[in-house]
Amino acid sequence: MATGLVIGGGPAGLMAAEAMARAGLSVIVTDAKPSLGRKVLMAGKSGLNLTKDEDPATFLAAFEDAAPALAPMLAAFGPAEVQGWAEDLGQSLFTGSTGRVFPKVMKASPLLRSWLRRLAETGVEVRTRWRWTGWDGAAAVFETPDGTQRIAPDVTVLAMGGASWARLGSDGAWADHFDSAPFQPANVGIAVGWSDKMADQFGQPLKAVALSAGGRTSRGECVISARGLEGAGVYAVSRALRAGATLTLDLMPDVPLEKLREKLARRRRGDSLSSHLRRAIRLDPVKRALLMEFGRPLPDDLAPVLKALPVRYDGTLPMDQAISTAGGLRFADLDQGLMLRDRPGVFAAGEMLDWEAPTGGYLLTACLATGLWAGRAAADYAAATPPFSDSTAR
Repeated sequence: MATGLVIGGGPAGLMAAEAMARAGLSVIVTDAKPSLGRKVLMAGKSGLNLTKDEDPATFLAAFEDAAPALAPMLAAFGPAEVQGWAEDLGQSLFTGSTGRVFPKVMKASPLLRSWLRRLAETGVEVRTRWRWTGWDGAAAVFETPDGTQRIAPDVTVLAMGGASWARLGSDGAWADHFDSAPFQPANVGIAVGWSDKMADQFGQPLKAVALSAGGRTSRGECVISARGLEGAGVYAVSRALRAGATLTLDLMPDVPLEKLREKLARRRRGDSLSSHLRRAIRLDPVKRALLMEFGRPLPDDLAPVLKALPVRYDGTLPMDQAISTAGGLRFADLDQGLMLRDRPGVFAAGEMLDWEAPTGGYLLTACLATGLWAGRAAADYAAATPPFSDSTAR
C-alpha cells in the first residue's frame, strides 16, 4: 500500500488526508500542536463562516491576482461543494443576508469532531506534538515528545498554514526551508495613536460607514479598540492600507453630499455643534468623536469632511494579530497539481500558498479546495499516473 504524509492538521491538511485515504493510501497526519484544527476552532467562536453563497465568477474574483491559479481548484470545490460537504458531516446550514454561510450551531467544534471521526474510520493516523524541522534526504524530520522521528512516505502534502496566530500553530517557521514570497498581514486592523479623548470609545462599534483606500470601498462594520481600528470593514481594505494608502471614512454613506449640506444648514440658534450634528443628521457619539479626532480644525462646510474624513494611522497591526497572511510558496514554483517543482512527490496547500482572500468564507473555502486538489494529485502521483503536466490541466 502506498503511503501518504500530511504535515499540518488544519482544514487544508485534513482535506488532503481524506482525499489520499479515499484513494487507498495509508495516511499519517502530523501537527505541531496537541490537537488539530485549532485555528478553525478559534474562528468558530464568533460564528464559523464556511463559505459565501454567490455565483462562481464573483466568488473567484475576490482572490484578485491569485484567481487564475485558484480557478480550477475552486471550480472543483467551490461554495456549493463546501455546503454539501458540511451537510454530509451532519451540519445544518443557514445563509445570512450577505450570502455568508454558517452552520446553524455557529460553532466549528461539532463539524470538526464529525470530520475527525470520519477520517479515523478511513484509517487516517494522527500524530500530534510532532513539529516538522525539515528533510533528511527523502525523509521528513520531526521533533516529538519521544525525540527526533523520521518518516519517508511515497507522497507528502504540506499544509502548515501562514504566519498569523502563532499560538494556534500558524507561525510561518516552515518558510526558512523554502525560497518563498515574504509574509505580509492580511485581513488586519490598523494601528492608530488615539488622543486621550478617545478612550471612552474603546470597544464601541462603528456602524453604517464606508471606508475607502486605494480605490476600494468597504461598507463593513468596525470596532474602535485601544490599538486602532479593527473588524471586517477595515479588513476589506487592508491590502491597500498595508501599502500605505490614504484611508477616508464616509460617516454618512447613505446621504448624498448636497443633501447633507442642506440638512446641516438648518442649525438652531444656541445649539452646540454636537447637538446640531445629533439633531440635524443623527450623527451618533462614536462618529462625532471620530469627527473631532480627525477633522480638526473643523471647516465651516462640514459636509465634505463627513463624507471623506481622513484617518491618520500608523500602519497595520502586527502580523500575529492578522486573520491571515499573504505570501508563501509561489504558484510559479508549483506544478498544476500543487507539487513543488524542485521536490517531486511533495505537494502544498492552504495558507502556505501565496494568495490572500477577504473574510467572508473565501479563506476557508480556498483552504479546503486546495487541500482536496493537492491530496488528489498526491494520490495520483503515488499511483504513478499523475494527470498533471506543465501543458495540461485537470
